[in-house]
Amino acid sequence: MTGDPQKFPCLLLAGGQSRRMGGGAKFLKKLGGKTLLMYIVDALRPQVGEFALNMNMEAGADTPPNIPVIKDSISGFAGPLAGVLTGMMYFNERGMKATHMLSVPTDAPFIPADLVGRLASGIEGNTNKIVMANSVGRVHPVVALWPLSLAEDLRAALVEEDLRKILVFADRYPRSEVVWNESEGDPFFNINRPEDFEEAERRLSRALS
Repeated sequence: MTGDPQKFPCLLLAGGQSRRMGGGAKFLKKLGGKTLLMYIVDALRPQVGEFALNMNMEAGADTPPNIPVIKDSISGFAGPLAGVLTGMMYFNERGMKATHMLSVPTDAPFIPADLVGRLASGIEGNTNKIVMANSVGRVHPVVALWPLSLAEDLRAALVEEDLRKILVFADRYPRSEVVWNESEGDPFFNINRPEDFEEAERRLSRALS
């Protein structure tokens, strides 16, 4: 999926095994008649240059055909950092002009329409800075802008150090957080369990009423 080369590319993270939802492709579950993935893609399409979907299972028929699927470059379900590395390597190989890559999880259907603009404001001219979203008093490490220049450092951390904690890696570099103070619910609410899905349905119903 080719987009504006001046915009950040976006990595859609779906590399986990969704055990708490009973396995399978959680992001293809439907909320209000639309998959979780498409809520995120529709919100981000005007904000990013192109997408890639990081997943380690076989792509199903419901996966959007115009979004490339990339499997972890490190085997063994090594966690979200492995997905971030895979995205960095993929976009670097494509010769991206952008300094950063956006990462987002595919189980957060309420991603805000101003996500990229607000995160980008946190770069403040430092192309080596990692910028993460923060809401309801906590940081969201997988909702972030990552410098594409960190690919080799991240690969070394994963392979040579067996590092798996996102913030341990991120705190080695300039890092900032952009805070969302929302009164209508956490924009980064993510669906991990069946009860979270029920809460998302209630939230969507309220938004449409």
